Amino acid sequence: MKGWHKALFIVGSAIGSGALIDAALLRPWYLRWGATDNEPKKSWPGDELVQRPGQCTRGITIHAPAERIWPWIMQIGQDRGGFYSYTWLENLFLANMRNADRIVPGLQPRKVGDVVWMAPEHRYGGKACMAVAQLLPRTAMVLVQRDEFEPAIRGERVHGGIWQFFVEPIDAKNSRLIMRGAAPDETSLLYDLVFDPAHFIMERKMMLGIKERVERDGRQAKRQG
Repeated sequence: MKGWHKALFIVGSAIGSGALIDAALLRPWYLRWGATDNEPKKSWPGDELVQRPGQCTRGITIHAPAERIWPWIMQIGQDRGGFYSYTWLENLFLANMRNADRIVPGLQPRKVGDVVWMAPEHRYGGKACMAVAQLLPRTAMVLVQRDEFEPAIRGERVHGGIWQFFVEPIDAKNSRLIMRGAAPDETSLLYDLVFDPAHFIMERKMMLGIKERVERDGRQAKRQG
């Protein structure tokens, strides 16, 4: 076997092995990280917009009522409070991210049609963003690709994937933060092997970041009270 043939064979085998490991072991785990048995099966706002809803559903319990969690979701965005994830990693991709450590009242107003930026507007041809297609106060926010906003608000199917945020009360003092999403209609092996795991790493940190901030504020309020 010639040298370059051998190199191609090794690379191809490595990619194939990685795909098999990802599909068999890791992918089912990270697509359902933290979710209860029922949460992935449940119908959530925004599911009606995509052909294959709930390709990933993740959850975490936060020891706080929904009204204390919701403000952190309302101020997400590169131009607002960030995403509470790995700032250093986000900035490797030129996101110029600054993650807020407190609730900023001026960043709270949010409405359907607002743009949620993942990077500065001048980066990536102005395409690093999504638009708010559905907003149920203290309950749900659904993001779609910016160029699919008009079809989404008409209730039509979208093809570029969605990102869903939910807060569901457990009782007066505890809530579930649910993150859900559907991939674009057309994906690739590269998408499955690279984007999905990377998105999981960032989203998991985001969920933990929100939990840490909310519960920290609750402890501080209790001490002051």
